Amino acid sequence: MTENDKLRPATRLVHGGTTRSPFGETSEALFLTQGFVYPSAEAAEARFNGEDPGFVYSRYANPTVAMFEERMALLEGAEAAKATASGMAAVTAALICDIAAGDHIVAARALFGSCLYVVSQFLPRLGVSCTLVDGPDLDQWRAAVRPETKAFFLESPANPTIELIDIAGVAEIARAAGARLVVDNVFATPILQKPLELGAHTVVYSATKHIDGHGRCLGGVVLSNAEWVEEKLLPYLKHTGPAISPFNAWVLVKSLETLELRVTRQADTAASLAEVLAMHPAVKRVAYPGRPDHPQFALACRQMRSGGTMIAIELAGGKEAAFRFANALSIIKLSNNLGDAKSLITHPATTTHQSVAEEDRIKLGITDGMLRLSVGLEDPADLAEDIAAALDAVAAEAPPARAAS
Repeated sequence: MTENDKLRPATRLVHGGTTRSPFGETSEALFLTQGFVYPSAEAAEARFNGEDPGFVYSRYANPTVAMFEERMALLEGAEAAKATASGMAAVTAALICDIAAGDHIVAARALFGSCLYVVSQFLPRLGVSCTLVDGPDLDQWRAAVRPETKAFFLESPANPTIELIDIAGVAEIARAAGARLVVDNVFATPILQKPLELGAHTVVYSATKHIDGHGRCLGGVVLSNAEWVEEKLLPYLKHTGPAISPFNAWVLVKSLETLELRVTRQADTAASLAEVLAMHPAVKRVAYPGRPDHPQFALACRQMRSGGTMIAIELAGGKEAAFRFANALSIIKLSNNLGDAKSLITHPATTTHQSVAEEDRIKLGITDGMLRLSVGLEDPADLAEDIAAALDAVAAEAPPARAAS
């Protein structure tokens, strides 16, 4: 066990993985370089054949990127981590690096639109078949298993429905099938949920979201056991090139210092706003894991530290009411990003899940009246007032009730 392994999460987020140059800088150094020089041809040969553990090319590894990867591994409780240029690069790498034509994957039906594209359209072009299941139904996961099943994939909470899946239950089914379970943990963050502790084999993040948390840069990360990362993931990343920029990795390293503070505050505010939303007559339904009326509330209590920063809202007036509400907001901004210091709202049916067929959206519960709210760091009272005013505007413009005949 190293000294870093003994540290608690908040301390790891500030100090984990730090490598200082001979200048002894306080803040982590930014090594904005493509390549590295060697003192001799013999040294270069030793680097390339693995006898010398130094760096050779930033597409393979970089000192700043390595600091981000080690800090993320310490936070997650993973043996190893590799960063990528975006969250979708991380998802795709985690799935594709260890499958081949003829293999089969099982995935939850409720996924981010691009994740759904990868598993249901892109991978089948490579000869990898996919079965989509209703994530909360463990029997569907069991029934979908085939002899050629190599991987399971899920989000929990799911984007944008905030549906939860029993990670430990799915992990048990995956192990029995000899398959890997890959969990996209972007909504819960490593602060509120630990999929590896629940039995998952691999965890992926869009670091663009809460990990950056300020809307500045793209990034992704894949975390798993060291052997799989070295033998399966690393060769794929080295040869296909979805490398993260050292500058972006440096931004993410600095953002990790405040991740726990930000997510904890955002989740506390989200819990209070969910109550405000649920009390208004213009709101048909609120989906928030921290509320007892969430269908998987008991599961949320078991596998999450809190209800998280994300809320799904369904307005009674459909798309017209949803648009009216979003347009009436003042502090909360319209954006398809999430996990930001600024509170953001989007209409999934016309943005993040616009490419999903209407029939499939309805099956997922992505109605025309649904909005996805990412709660930020503003004063909770200001956000509550902003929401209340926008909801009142929706109610004021609602068509009058039809008189009884």
